[in-house]
Amino acid sequence: MIKKHPAPPVPAGAIPQRAGDSFAIVPRLPSGIITADQLEALARAIRQYDIPIAKLTSGQRIALVGIKAEDVPGVWAGLDMGEGRAVKHGVHYVQACPGTAACAYGLQDSLTLGTRLEDMFNALDLPAKVKVGVSGCPMCCGESYVRDIGLVGRKKGWTVVFGGNAGGRPRVGDELASGLSADEALDLVGRALAHYAANAKKCQRTARFVEARGIESVREALGLAKIQE
Repeated sequence: MIKKHPAPPVPAGAIPQRAGDSFAIVPRLPSGIITADQLEALARAIRQYDIPIAKLTSGQRIALVGIKAEDVPGVWAGLDMGEGRAVKHGVHYVQACPGTAACAYGLQDSLTLGTRLEDMFNALDLPAKVKVGVSGCPMCCGESYVRDIGLVGRKKGWTVVFGGNAGGRPRVGDELASGLSADEALDLVGRALAHYAANAKKCQRTARFVEARGIESVREALGLAKIQE
């Protein structure tokens, strides 16, 4: 009988890879913003630890893949960056378009709002992973309508979208409210996530939650008026 060797322990802040003998890490980059110091720290870590893959992810982050277990603590220490969730339940990332900071079409400041969203909700305990998209105008480059939480900037303020998904069972999210200030949008997102956390099943994404409950049930629970289609 062949004895199976136990899997090696997973270092803190690391994600096991398919082969089981190397790991990946995903530093936290709110709204996809990265500084020169952070870029230099990433380059130093890649060279020092001979990291074979540095991958730009769909969530506007940089994943370092193929790190030896004994090197993981040193990589994190050299980066001095927070950990971005990649497999745990909760807010995985907030992606944001350039908005008024850098785009001629931007109507609202998506980068600032995206950073505030991640700072406020990054540590929230949720039933499943949650992805957030922030777009500074209705062209929706932040993919807001196919994210669990979406925000779309318009001339009169922010529109908050809930229950979108771009996975194997895609779903266009529903608008909860429009014409909101940044603070009002953040408050509504917080209340929507709290309702979701209190009522969704374990591992149930927001899209499946809305399909099961109905969007009007969510609006009613949040004290929102019915939106006329």
